[in-house]
Amino acid sequence: MGRQLLRKRGVETLTCTEFISLLDDLIDDSVTETMRADLQAHLKGCEHCEVTLNTTRKTIEIYRSHEIYDLPAGLRERLHAAIMARCRRGC
Repeated sequence: MGRQLLRKRGVETLTCTEFISLLDDLIDDSVTETMRADLQAHLKGCEHCEVTLNTTRKTIEIYRSHEIYDLPAGLRERLHAAIMARCRRGC
């Protein structure tokens, strides 16, 4: 992988784009210990990526549990309308 690392205080740090590109591997636990340490170091200083990771994990957890959530009628209608409008424009 041709990752471009930024140097910060003499330590290689990941960019947010690099973190996101490795998110699947992190969640699947298929990263090396060194890469895991780099990813964890990035998370310590990046609230955006921490929220992205936590949201992705929660989404996977909900999907795997097969829980069905009823949406409030207004939200369901707005979501349906938005999806249909997008499809009419060409998905």
